[in-house]
Amino acid sequence: MTINICFHGIGSGENEREPGGEKYWMRREIFFGVLDELRERPDVRISFDDGNASDIEIGLPALLERGLRATFFPLAGRLDDAGSLSPADLRALRESGMAIGSHGWAHVPWRGLSPDDRRRELVDAREAIAEASGGPVDEAALPLGRYDRRLLAHLRDAGYRAAYTSDRYPARPGEWLQPRHSVTVADTVASVRRVVEHRTGPADLRHRASSMFKRLR
Repeated sequence: MTINICFHGIGSGENEREPGGEKYWMRREIFFGVLDELRERPDVRISFDDGNASDIEIGLPALLERGLRATFFPLAGRLDDAGSLSPADLRALRESGMAIGSHGWAHVPWRGLSPDDRRRELVDAREAIAEASGGPVDEAALPLGRYDRRLLAHLRDAGYRAAYTSDRYPARPGEWLQPRHSVTVADTVASVRRVVEHRTGPADLRHRASSMFKRLR
């Protein structure tokens, strides 16, 4: 069993560009405490979505200090935007032993896109991120966690090795579809500890059922 923990931003989130996005930012001191919890958990995998500048300004030094590794999923359309990761930042992440995936181009749901928009989000974004980061990109994080069986088929056809969702239950190592737990401003070290010390319960079953519904619809 693997627990995937996903961060979006570290700090106050006051510069978040999307309405409601600030609720996915974690305060710096809590972030450090969470990483201290995760450093002895080889069954936990860490990722960062959206490509916020706090990933490299705060996240990378804290990971390296604790000997941790993570996968970063930036948005191709925000490279070099103020407050976002730049191509140089992506290369620095790779050089530090981190992995780079794709979160698409414009942070829009991938379900139900037109063929042209789907190519931009699944193919063009990956190519832009690969070029910017100086290495291959073969994993995708689904924006806003929305998907259906058609989207998953398109991702497989595009050659992605793994796809990460926002479904909050444990993953099987090596499974192509990887559910994740996204932390929020309301989380604490204790609440994340409860997630990684996972105990199966009614909520777990609901999340699994929801994922199954999305994969079949």
